[in-house]
Amino acid sequence: MTEFWLISAPGEKTCQQSWDKMMMATTHTTNLSTNNKFNIPDLKVGTLDVLVGLSDELTKLDTFVESVVKKVAQYMADVLEDSRDKIQENLLANGVDLVTYVTRFQWDMAKYPIKQSLKNISEIISKQVSQIDNDLKARASAYNNLKGNLQNLERKNAGSLLTRSLADIVKKEDFILDSEYLLTMLVVVPKINYVEWQKTYETLSEMVVPRSTNLLFEDHDSGLFSVTLFRKAIDDFKHKARENKFTVRDFQYNDEEMKADKEELTRLSTDKKKQFGPLVRWLKVNFSEAFIAWIHIKALRVFVESVLRYGLPVNFQAMLLQPHKKNIKKLREVLYDLYKHLDGSANIIDAAMDIPGLNLSQQEYYPYVYYKIDCNLLDFKF
Repeated sequence: MTEFWLISAPGEKTCQQSWDKMMMATTHTTNLSTNNKFNIPDLKVGTLDVLVGLSDELTKLDTFVESVVKKVAQYMADVLEDSRDKIQENLLANGVDLVTYVTRFQWDMAKYPIKQSLKNISEIISKQVSQIDNDLKARASAYNNLKGNLQNLERKNAGSLLTRSLADIVKKEDFILDSEYLLTMLVVVPKINYVEWQKTYETLSEMVVPRSTNLLFEDHDSGLFSVTLFRKAIDDFKHKARENKFTVRDFQYNDEEMKADKEELTRLSTDKKKQFGPLVRWLKVNFSEAFIAWIHIKALRVFVESVLRYGLPVNFQAMLLQPHKKNIKKLREVLYDLYKHLDGSANIIDAAMDIPGLNLSQQEYYPYVYYKIDCNLLDFKF
């Protein structure tokens, strides 16, 4: 499982005692979870009013930053296309996998100086991640347009002979060009009707040049035939061909247009390859930045909520639990028994009530501070 529970409990005589007590309950005899201390530095507390307001702001910021982390991860998977099985090795935080980063979390003093107020730190994170979000939209839009244009051109050069581009199939010598009277037409004939075509094409209308048909190309279902006729017979020929289940393609050989199409295909393909590397590098760097910011938001929320719940002076132990899949329900029960004394009203609090600072309306309520961190950030699994 890549799901973690970030919880905190008030310090007993020391924070170490709180840790030992939780470890005894969850691992020593029952092996319900794998646990790590979650180190939060001594942050500036500020006033109660500020903490209550900040608690609500951090809830929204948490949701926003998580959404950006997921968007960057999902877009990286989209960009990698056929190599998306390599996505996990690209989703790193500070050069390590996400589980390692979370379980060994250390506050980044350089990015988020703890001499700043809690509100200032949250604003630094908000600005940073908003910039990543805006940059992602711009880069994704440009790359998607390029990719879409390339796919449209590639689609024209693939598929059925009834719809695909014929530019890469036909050659100049297949056509009579610059004739005032004669024109070469291209006709798609189902394979089962080849014999019928050879028998009848000369008589589908007047003025068809005898023995002028050639098979130029065939796919799984059909063949592309050329036929030469006088220009004045074109409409009649098309009509009779349609009656006989032969499809005339509207195609005029134009060397310059065909050359331009091929050059455009080459240009778009080259541009996509040129942009791919820098885009993946940008996504890797900014995924890391956004994920790190997200975990710092979790740390801020634990700090603020712990002060609001347990009071001053600041004395709590933050702990990161990785539940063992089959023991989630049992772990909840053990934690409840361990910490129910913290809140005698835990049984009767209505989760729909909105008590400032506790965010009960946002999630289930527990007598201990609790936030979930899910490191599985993609909508698909391998």
